[in-house]
Amino acid sequence: QVQLVESGGSSVQAGGSLRLSCAASGDPYNRKSMGWFRQAPGKEREGVAFIYTESEFTASADSVKGRFTISQDAAKNTVYLQMNSLKPEDTAKYYCAAAAGVVPANSWFRSSAYDDWGPGTQVTVSS
Repeated sequence: QVQLVESGGSSVQAGGSLRLSCAASGDPYNRKSMGWFRQAPGKEREGVAFIYTESEFTASADSVKGRFTISQDAAKNTVYLQMNSLKPEDTAKYYCAAAAGVVPANSWFRSSAYDDWGPGTQVTVSS
């Protein structure tokens, strides 16, 4: 099992930037795939970014492409989400998730593909 803790959420104005962090503990072999998701009140959880931790291949959802970037520092067991040009519609609670196996491309942004989740961190973007 992997334990995940997110940090870095805050309130910012539209156009601003934030970097979220996800610190992972436990067996690194149990998190070959990691993703960032978000959930706004009354909406379904949405996948926004994905990374294969061994190859560092990444992918972003169309809704955030060109603005959000996922990366990792393997030595620190930490995955990051750099968020630029933030918009009010980015307001949500952001979650980090890990999957033990290699998540296929058609499931990168499906919450059901992941085994472990952090408690989340709130991001609020004001206009």
